[in-house]
Amino acid sequence: MKPLMIILLSLLALSVKAQEVAVLKYKGGGDWYSNPTALPNLVKFCNDNIDTNINEAIATVEVGSVDIFQYPFLHMTGHGNVFFDVDDAENLRNYLLSGGFLHIDDNYGMEPYITKELKKVFPNKDLIEIPKSHPIFSAAFDFPNGLPKIHEHDGKAPKALGIFEDNRLILLFTFESDLGDGWEDAEVHNDPEDVREKALKMGANIVKYVFLN
Repeated sequence: MKPLMIILLSLLALSVKAQEVAVLKYKGGGDWYSNPTALPNLVKFCNDNIDTNINEAIATVEVGSVDIFQYPFLHMTGHGNVFFDVDDAENLRNYLLSGGFLHIDDNYGMEPYITKELKKVFPNKDLIEIPKSHPIFSAAFDFPNGLPKIHEHDGKAPKALGIFEDNRLILLFTFESDLGDGWEDAEVHNDPEDVREKALKMGANIVKYVFLN
């Protein structure tokens, strides 16, 4: 199939499921399945607070599958190794350039692997720090200081890094923040309610930005 036809079909698929999200499953042995209650809780928070109508039955899709084109928003997390083969990288690149969005939340330990694998997806693009003035920090709730810190690991400041295409943010990498831990059921990490609320509100910003842009 010609690349143009792939992109056109991809755009059609993305428009069919306007408000659907999925967890991205990847190779390499990393625990892509970590934080199992995170995305369902975020979706419920968004439906209750920012007038989304997202299916609360969260799907899992493999990075190399055409099924990713059914979901405008993909969420990826883990602690360890990530590996994209050539087909995975091409499929993910086509998805992102066709209007899809990927949020990668480092659950601690993922950063050195994912940054290397993203070079297979976009050899000529780099992750760049997203300025605090970017609308992703104010789409639904105001975060004038940028990405909130949810869990402490190395004492480093949280970073929101992104990949852009024609000024559109197509990939967000949240690092040293652990948003997903804050989205999980309260008893999983015993975070204070105000910390969980910050995580969910920042997650809602990401969701709203994706579905409005």
